[in-house]
Amino acid sequence: MKICVIGTGYVGLVAGAGFADMGNDVTCCDIDADKIAILKRGEVPIYEVGLDKLLAHNVREGRLAFTTDIAAGVAGAAVVLLAVGTPPLPDGSADLSFILQAAEMAGRALTGWTVLVTKSTVPVGTGDKIEAIVRQHARHEFAVAANPEFLKEGDAVSDFMKPDRIIIGTSDPRALATLQALYAPFTRSSDRILVMDRRSAELTKYAANSMLATRISFMNELASLCDATGADIELVRRGLGADSRIGTKFLYPGAGFGGSCFPKDLRAVINTAKQVGARLDVLSSVQAVNERQKHHVAQRVLKHFGGDVRGRKIALWGLAFKPGTDDVREAPALVIIEDLLAAGARVAATDPIAIPAARKLLGERVEFQESNYQCAEGADALALVTEWRDYRRPNFERLRSIMRTPVLVDGRNVWEPSVLRAAGFVYYGIGRGNGGSLAL
Repeated sequence: MKICVIGTGYVGLVAGAGFADMGNDVTCCDIDADKIAILKRGEVPIYEVGLDKLLAHNVREGRLAFTTDIAAGVAGAAVVLLAVGTPPLPDGSADLSFILQAAEMAGRALTGWTVLVTKSTVPVGTGDKIEAIVRQHARHEFAVAANPEFLKEGDAVSDFMKPDRIIIGTSDPRALATLQALYAPFTRSSDRILVMDRRSAELTKYAANSMLATRISFMNELASLCDATGADIELVRRGLGADSRIGTKFLYPGAGFGGSCFPKDLRAVINTAKQVGARLDVLSSVQAVNERQKHHVAQRVLKHFGGDVRGRKIALWGLAFKPGTDDVREAPALVIIEDLLAAGARVAATDPIAIPAARKLLGERVEFQESNYQCAEGADALALVTEWRDYRRPNFERLRSIMRTPVLVDGRNVWEPSVLRAAGFVYYGIGRGNGGSLAL
């Protein structure tokens, strides 16, 4: 099957490479000439585990190509995937200008019946807008379907190749048959395709991310209560997760969530609700709790030093919003750094992958170090912000010997408090019963 993918970000590149790996002929298109030039040189403009090898293999096999010529990519394609960005506008709503522009360009270029598939995360009713625009410009029959992605950054390739569900939103029988055939190689062991109307498919994506975000903010609120009462959130988490109705996933408190999906999607779905006169009080609270939580680590450091960190060196381990990616969009580390700098601290930071991305935003206001220990040397406090494997089991004896004062703030609860306190550290976790309330 000939596939055209418009957009070469996380979703577009992973989908393009994944479909090519199943034997399809895929052309990935983008109006960004620099990005296409990078891909043609065999380089990957984003960091995603395993994506470089998957792209290179399918390019060598002649199943995957890159171009800025969208008309050429669309011509003869049975399926056109719209996978461009839908960034937030100032009011929190999704900016649909890019996907509507891509739909118009695709409509003009159709050479026969095609199913246009929305892979981007879009508000309910966007498929109707796409259909209306394409109808204005297309000279051939077509169908518009919603097929939201559920990829985790850092594990996107595995998620695509082994999906836990595939949602297809369409009422067009021919479009459904085409997409079922396209996804057949991914569903040989079990039928994981869920078929629904287009609007329900669009909302399902927002609903999924909203539920996961809700679990995180719920645990962060409980962690705050644990700090105030002397309870341990880790014990509470285990007791909660043992309930089969609840489960263990996304019950980990921390420094707050970030990235390109959860914060943006929460704002977009809340904005959609306002537009149609619905109330989403729970999700509004989820958003507020998360923004508050991002300040928690810096406030813990400030409280330890009596509110005065002027001239003190505070080290941060981790800049990306999660392990396995270089994405620093809305990363908690950025908020923590700004809070500490505003309080007069010197900030040193390290990350296995994300230093270049963070440096673009923070410039030389932060001392970036490639080495974990070099970053911590002479520090008055060390905060673990992103739970990379590199940081899970450091040499604590060495760490204590090089720090100016042995203060650890574990923003992801990956270290054992009793062990570190016995080793001479002052340890603060998230909801680990640190004693005394902390106003957030």
